[in-house]
Amino acid sequence: MRVPEEKAALLRIFIGEADRFEGKPLYEALILKAREAHLAGATVLRGPLGFGHRSRIHSAKILRLSADLPIVVEIVDSEEKIRDFLPNVNAMMTGGMVTLEKVTAWHFTDPKQE
Repeated sequence: MRVPEEKAALLRIFIGEADRFEGKPLYEALILKAREAHLAGATVLRGPLGFGHRSRIHSAKILRLSADLPIVVEIVDSEEKIRDFLPNVNAMMTGGMVTLEKVTAWHFTDPKQE
């Protein structure tokens, strides 16, 4: 069952797999912090290939295994809640890039699980 659309914000955090925060992977720390902030949803995506501002290729090719593959953390909620969360991101990151965009969200629920 789909509920009516709503305006939301999508926060994308581009980091490397090797990035850390307080001894744990940064992507894990970001997800846990987003959950603690009761944000609507978050997902970690691992990229097989990418490059950052230094143009260094990060690849998962068999002949050249990278220990620092691209990671994208996506977090969705209202723009207000996302903006309130941004100081946490700022405090946790030492490099990378963050983008914020307005999106339209639809929530789907299974009526059997309600």
